[in-house]
Amino acid sequence: MLGIAFGAGLLLFLLVWWSGRDPDFYRAEPVVVAPGAADTDPLPQPQADGEPASDMPDAGEPRPAPPRVVEAPTAAPATEPTPPPAAPSVPASAASTDGLLLAPGDRPVPIEGRNPPPRYPPSALRAGRSGTVGLRVDVNAQGLPTAVTVVERSGSRDLDRAASDAIRRWQFHPAQRDGRAVPGSLVIPVTFDLGG
Repeated sequence: MLGIAFGAGLLLFLLVWWSGRDPDFYRAEPVVVAPGAADTDPLPQPQADGEPASDMPDAGEPRPAPPRVVEAPTAAPATEPTPPPAAPSVPASAASTDGLLLAPGDRPVPIEGRNPPPRYPPSALRAGRSGTVGLRVDVNAQGLPTAVTVVERSGSRDLDRAASDAIRRWQFHPAQRDGRAVPGSLVIPVTFDLGG
């Protein structure tokens, strides 16, 4: 009984729809082009190589100066870049019995060329964060970092983490005592600066 009622309702709907539809509704009307409307301005000529597409400034992200490692925190303004300090030279006579060069004193010294600077974290770059991170590095007798501790925070976890991760990959001339390699530690400030 329900099926018959449904069928009758469907037939009634189709009858009303068929009788009330407009057959011209689905036909496209011809497009009439007014005289002179087909004449349009020609496209501009392509620009020469190297010529800017517009006079608007480049919308790219600013390029930050690479983070630098400094010997001691400086009081110089952030706009004045400070070159990274040269690692103290290690005399050739400071070699231990293992053939490992030792630092000239009781503090380890970073090996030149084996202490790449940290990468600027993209999140800190987008947020415009900069600052100096002070890291205490414990170095074993083989010249490898065993612990890196943040002793002065930059105010950004991303910058602190990037500096710590980079210093963990450094290699050092180990400290010495009585001509033998011994564990030692030193504090390394790492400066992240956007303007430079």
